[in-house]
Amino acid sequence: MKQFTTAPQHESRPDENTTDLLLERLRAYPDVPIFEHAQADGTYRPMSTADFLDEVKQVAKGLIATGLVSGDVVAILSRTRYEWTLADWAVWWTGGVSVPIYETSSPSQIQWIASDTDARFILVEAPRHREDVESVRGELPALEHIGVLEDGIIEELKTRGADVSDEDLETRRTSRRLEDVATIIYTSGTTGRPKGAELTHANFVDTTRSAVNLLGELVLPPGSRLLMFLPLAHVFARLITVLAAARPVTTAFTPDTKNLLPDLEAFKPTFLLAVPRVFEKVYNGAEAKAIAGGRGKIFTAAAATAIAYSKARGAGAVPISLKIKHTVFDKLVYAKLRDAMGGDVRWAVSGGAPLGERLAHFFQGIGVTVLEGYGLTETTAPVGVNLPWAVKPGTVGPPLPGSTVAIDDNGEILVKGVMVFAGYHNNPEATAESLQDGWFRTGDLGALGEDGSLTITGRRKEVIVTAGGKNISPAPLEDQLRGHPLVSQCVVIGDQKPFVSAILTLDAEMLPTWLANNSLPEMTVPQAAQDDRVRAELQTVVDRANASVSRAESIRAFEVIDSDFTEENGYLTPSLKLKRNVVVKDMAQVIEKIYSGSKPAS
Repeated sequence: MKQFTTAPQHESRPDENTTDLLLERLRAYPDVPIFEHAQADGTYRPMSTADFLDEVKQVAKGLIATGLVSGDVVAILSRTRYEWTLADWAVWWTGGVSVPIYETSSPSQIQWIASDTDARFILVEAPRHREDVESVRGELPALEHIGVLEDGIIEELKTRGADVSDEDLETRRTSRRLEDVATIIYTSGTTGRPKGAELTHANFVDTTRSAVNLLGELVLPPGSRLLMFLPLAHVFARLITVLAAARPVTTAFTPDTKNLLPDLEAFKPTFLLAVPRVFEKVYNGAEAKAIAGGRGKIFTAAAATAIAYSKARGAGAVPISLKIKHTVFDKLVYAKLRDAMGGDVRWAVSGGAPLGERLAHFFQGIGVTVLEGYGLTETTAPVGVNLPWAVKPGTVGPPLPGSTVAIDDNGEILVKGVMVFAGYHNNPEATAESLQDGWFRTGDLGALGEDGSLTITGRRKEVIVTAGGKNISPAPLEDQLRGHPLVSQCVVIGDQKPFVSAILTLDAEMLPTWLANNSLPEMTVPQAAQDDRVRAELQTVVDRANASVSRAESIRAFEVIDSDFTEENGYLTPSLKLKRNVVVKDMAQVIEKIYSGSKPAS
C-alpha cells in the first residue's frame, strides 16, 4: 500500500479547545480588524477582535441564562452572514456543540438533523425558517427554544445574560477539551439519509494550526482580506472562517452570490475561497463578454498565453518572447480580470470538485494562484492542498502536516491524522465501515506521486461497469463537460450498458450570451435543447472530453433535457454535488431513449 506522511509541525495542549484560537488572535494581532460589516452606502465598517470577543461573550451569557449547559446542542440554520459566525463562537464559549443546517433544508431534513442530535436550541435566520421548524416541532421532543436572527434574538440574548458572571462563562469555556465534540456536520446525503460527522475541537485546532504553519505567512499574511460567500453550513467554509479568525485576516460576509461581483469590487479581498463552478463562471463570463465586444480573438490569444506562461514557469524557464506577450496581455486583459475579482486577489483555494488543469494554469497565468485542495466533511475539510511554492495543477497537493495519505490495492484513498473525524453520530455501523485499522476510508479513488502529491481520479461508489466489463470513473468526463458555458450540469451513464452516454442540461444564464455571440436567434432553454446548432456545439464539447479517455470510455451518445439539475428539485445537494442515483432513477425514460436508439458509430 503506497503512502505518504507529512510530519506534524506543532503540538497542542490536551486542555485547549477552538476558543483558544480566537484568544491567541487577540493577543498576537489586536490591531487587525477581524471583520468588516457592509454599510448601506457601499462602504465597510471595521470591527476589532476585542469588540467581537465582547459580543461573543454577551451572546454566550444569554445562552447560559436561557438554560444551555456544557455539551448541549445548538443548531444554526441561516444563510452566510456575520451572525452565523457570532452564534458559532458563542456556542463554543458556553461549552456547547453547534450543528449547522443548510437554510435551504426542507422541514423533514431539519427534523432529521435536530432529532438525531437532540438539539435543545435552534437559531434560525428568518420567520419562514421558524415556520419550517414549528411544522415538525411535534417530532422534536428535546427542542426547547427557537430564536430568529431577523427578529432580534441576538440583542435579546445579550440582555438575558446580563447577570451571568465572567467567572461562570470562563468555567463553561474551559469545560471542553481537544477530545470533545465541537460540532456535528451532516454529510450531503448523495446516496441516502445524511450522516452526522462528529468533529472534535482537536480537529479544528490542529487542522487550523497545521494549515497556518504550512501556508499562513505566505497566503494569509497580516492584513489579508477574505470575502466569505460559500454556505457556512458546509465544512469547507466553516474551517476557513475559523482559520481566518486565527490569523490576522479581515473577513466580510455576503449571503447572495448574485451580488458577488459588486461585493468583490467594494471589499477588495486578497484571498478567495470558492468551488470550481465559480472559477468556470468567471472565465466563461469574461470570454463571452470579450466575444460580444468583438475582442474574442484577443481573449483567446490572451488565455492561451496565460496557460503557456503558467506551464513554462512551472517547468522553470519562461522564454523571452512569451514574457513579452504576457506583459502585453497583462495590460490588455489580465488586469481587467483581476479588477473583476476586486483587484487585489492573489491567492484562492478551490475545493469540492476538481478544477481542471486548464483553468488552474489560466488563473495562475493572470496572477491569481488557485490552490486546489481535497477533503471531505469527515476530514474537517482539507486532507491536502497544493503548496504555493510548488503548485502542480491537476493534483491536490500532499497531506497537511500531521497526517498520512495512502492508496490501497483497489485505488481507494485512505487518510489518518489531525483532520480525521471521531465517527458518525448515533451510527456505529457506518463508523465501523469508514474507520478501519486507524484509517478513514474516503470512498474516493486516487494516485500518489513520489512527492506526496495526490491526484483524484474518481469515486469508488460511482465507478461505472459497462456491459463489456470496462470500469469507468464518470467524474473526469463530467468535470470537463461542465467547463463549457452552455453546460450547466451533466451525468455520465453506462452501468451495465453497451456504451457510455451522457445527459446534459443547459446553463440558462449563459445561453442568451452564447447565442448572441454565435449569431443565433434568441431561444428558450427547451428550444435550444432541440436546436441542431446548439447540439452541434455540444457534440464538439463531448468530442474534446472524449479525447482525454480511451475509446471504450468515451461518450458515444448524449441527450439534452430542457430542465436543470438543482438543489431545489432534489438533484443536487446543498454543496452542489450530484445525487447520481436520484438522477438515474428519475431520468429512466431519457436513458431508455438513448439506448433504444440506433447503435452509435464504432
